[in-house]
Amino acid sequence: MEVAAASSSSSKDGKAVKRVRARRRRTICIAVIAAILGVVLLIVILGLTVFKPKRAVTTVNSFKLDHMDVSMDVARLRVNLNITLNIDLSVKNPNKVGFKYTNSSAHLNYRGQVVGEVPIPAGKISADSTMPMSVTLTLLADRFLSNSDIYSDVLSGTLPLSTYTKISGKVYILKVFKFHVVTESTCDVVVNVLNRTTPTPECKYKTKL
Repeated sequence: MEVAAASSSSSKDGKAVKRVRARRRRTICIAVIAAILGVVLLIVILGLTVFKPKRAVTTVNSFKLDHMDVSMDVARLRVNLNITLNIDLSVKNPNKVGFKYTNSSAHLNYRGQVVGEVPIPAGKISADSTMPMSVTLTLLADRFLSNSDIYSDVLSGTLPLSTYTKISGKVYILKVFKFHVVTESTCDVVVNVLNRTTPTPECKYKTKL
């Protein structure tokens, strides 16, 4: 009888130990899951508050007519025109992380037609930083050959032009969330053919996130 009682007691002790170990494993598992959920929640909160993505902003600081040659071919009703514009602009990255932008471009337009363009190489703007950029746009004379308005515009003494700059890239928040950022600027400028000047252009800015 004593042997049977000892065996029963040992069996009960073994089951009790197993129950304790099982509870311990469940407790550890719950703690690990809670810790993971806490980290994920913290990342989400930071992503929506401190590291909340913001739009990059492009600003045109100065606009200069660097070079201009114009001559009239009255017999053929044609205009020989060469214009170079220098644009100093800056792109501000208000985010708490760097902004990587891809190869972009700037265009020079005449009455809706692209008459000049220049590439903007890919790069990166550090967190809370502003990057200055200098863009030189040269009018390509051969683009005017099919446009009949150029002759009358030059005769009137004014040449309506516009510039368009688009920079697009991505912002990585905590190396987890990826956001596409696009910043654009459009400037309308009238070139005075007679005194070779450009009044202050009217610029509009647009950002997308």
